[in-house]
Amino acid sequence: MQAAISNVKQRILVLGAGELGLAMLQGLAARSTELASISVLLRQAALQSSSQEKQREIEAIRTLGVDIETADITQAGEEELAAVLGRFDTVISCVGFAAGRGTQRKVTEAALASGVKRYIPWQFGVDYDVIGRGSPQDLFDEQLDVRDLLRAQSRTEWVIISTGMFTSFLFDPAFGVVDLHGGQVNALGSVETRVTVTTPEDIGKLTAAIVLQRPRIVNQVVYTAGDTLSYGDVADLLERVTGQKIQRRVLSVQRLLADLEEMPEDNLRKYRAVFAMGRGVAWDVALTFNGAHELPVTSAEQWAQSNLSRREGF
Repeated sequence: MQAAISNVKQRILVLGAGELGLAMLQGLAARSTELASISVLLRQAALQSSSQEKQREIEAIRTLGVDIETADITQAGEEELAAVLGRFDTVISCVGFAAGRGTQRKVTEAALASGVKRYIPWQFGVDYDVIGRGSPQDLFDEQLDVRDLLRAQSRTEWVIISTGMFTSFLFDPAFGVVDLHGGQVNALGSVETRVTVTTPEDIGKLTAAIVLQRPRIVNQVVYTAGDTLSYGDVADLLERVTGQKIQRRVLSVQRLLADLEEMPEDNLRKYRAVFAMGRGVAWDVALTFNGAHELPVTSAEQWAQSNLSRREGF
């Protein structure tokens, strides 16, 4: 089986074209000569949208030489999705939590029912195995359901790619770690607590490399990291990039859990509590796919130099 398909150029389908999906398509398109075809699954409503931004996205996708398939993942049943997915060799899901509860399970069940050779689920985040069930972020339990479904069968190959959080999210004021206007970093748990980050662009490039890796990567969790750093390191790099003095303020796990109790449905409070605990959210760059293969990636400081230094006042 492996020998039979290892030398055949793959037909790849990417589900979704948001920030990660578009980066995935770009990463695959850069290696299109090694692939039979690249397609993306979009909602019909997205194709027909009068939004100029949406039309620019569609044009960018077409310019990459990507074929467009249509189905609404949130509305379609398992059989309808399976009929689409089954026409491809590798399916990569870039449909995240925003699609709603149950979507990750449904898409995985459709992939397994379709008989697709290989499925890469939307697990581009933390190490859910290490975090385990019952964490402050209850959405993570569904990610473990997905892993259970994949591991319980042997017909469809799978690869899980753990990337840490998007680099931009670490610096997003809404996440609550970096407060440039206040001149401080709110360290989740402690200043020594570490976090792994990767940019969507790097995730796209590295996923393409993982998909095309020889010998073929099968039924494994693969790790990437643009950077792994402590919240103290975040404060240090911000001082270098902005020239500001940055205060370090610790938000303890107990404090963050208490905050979550006040607003138990607040997703950002859930994330802050999980990351403060420090389990399954960081790993050494040297032990990652990009580290082992010496592939270039964007560090947190490089991202900050390119993005924060452009802002007024820096």
